[in-house]
Amino acid sequence: MEDSSDKPRIVVIGGGIVGLCVAWHLAKRGLRPIVLDARKAHAASSGNAGAISHGSVAPLAMPGVLRQVPKMMMDPAGALHIPLRYWLRAAPWLLRFVASARTSQVEAAANALGALFFGTLERHKEILLAEGATDLIREAGQMYLYRDDAQMAKDAASLDLRRRHGLRMEMLDRAALAALEPAIAPAYTRAILLPDHGSCVNPARLTEVVAAGVRRLGGEIREVEVRAIRLDGRRAAGVVTDEGLIPADQVVLAAGAWSARLLAPLGIKVPLETQRGYHMMLPDSGVTVGRVLSPADRKVFISPMEDGLRVAGSVEIAGLDAPPNEARAQLLLNDLRAVFPDVQTYGATTWMGHRPCLPDSVPVLGPLKTWDGIWCAFGHGHLGLTGSAPTGALIGAAIAGEKPNFDFAPFAAERF
Repeated sequence: MEDSSDKPRIVVIGGGIVGLCVAWHLAKRGLRPIVLDARKAHAASSGNAGAISHGSVAPLAMPGVLRQVPKMMMDPAGALHIPLRYWLRAAPWLLRFVASARTSQVEAAANALGALFFGTLERHKEILLAEGATDLIREAGQMYLYRDDAQMAKDAASLDLRRRHGLRMEMLDRAALAALEPAIAPAYTRAILLPDHGSCVNPARLTEVVAAGVRRLGGEIREVEVRAIRLDGRRAAGVVTDEGLIPADQVVLAAGAWSARLLAPLGIKVPLETQRGYHMMLPDSGVTVGRVLSPADRKVFISPMEDGLRVAGSVEIAGLDAPPNEARAQLLLNDLRAVFPDVQTYGATTWMGHRPCLPDSVPVLGPLKTWDGIWCAFGHGHLGLTGSAPTGALIGAAIAGEKPNFDFAPFAAERF
């Protein structure tokens, strides 16, 4: 039996897809991590749109966003919604969000995200090939939909930023669009095909597969509620849970939207907000969809899954504790009907999850500067699935002492 007494005790806080990918890469290296999965298991990972988008380097805060925020906030059916009771709580984050839209910060964010997302599809396939589950990946590209050239022109800055970072795009007229997706409403006359993007056909099964891989490789997953990170002087000593202390030499904080609450007692204030996202799942939509679609005027993703058609989107900033807003979820059906007027919605189910979002859209990754033995891996926003596999590879390699060719400085928690 292998002697692991001289190996570091590593605890990963968070059993979503990011934490699981970190744990998988640690376990692959024989480091036997313990993953602490909250009892609200996979709060964001199971319900995402499934998009794997290495070219999504444009942050949410782009130049001109200040003009759009008031209108979106006042429109209860808009893509961004903040309940009146939460406006004061959200104001500091929103101010940082608007400040992040300066051209210099947008370029810096795009550079950071481009470095992180490089090769993300291959990183996912690396894990799934080892676990015998490559059927989870669909490589049919993704498509942005537009009603006309004027609508497409509104995305010019974002598209140019993506293009400059190497994203391959194919411009489609109505005939070419209809040839690929014949069920789309005639109102959409233009499209951009992203042939190198991919998707996951079942994000919930993906988390299960990666979790099984962690166990297969010698790691452990426990269902507990984490209370705090225990310190010994200036370094991590363990994790306090509702079932007691779990000793650790290294702690990876990958608790998604809950991560800032665990950093605050350490004197580190991270402006982490939850984007409450919704989806509707249709078991028998009556329409055939070949790839992930994103209509520019509706700000949603329409994704073919192995168990039906999913429409996901909406940004609701209302905190971690408010109950789901069923009306926000139902709005997604209107978005879906705009693209597929004949879609069948009988039997649709609703989901809401918390996407951890920083004002500049750049996640917090790497070791803390002020405390030894604590690593961060959270804040990927709506790109958690995209960023999960490369984050796992980078953090896993770094903890194992392999010194990956990657600069963690732009991702540091102390940048705020």
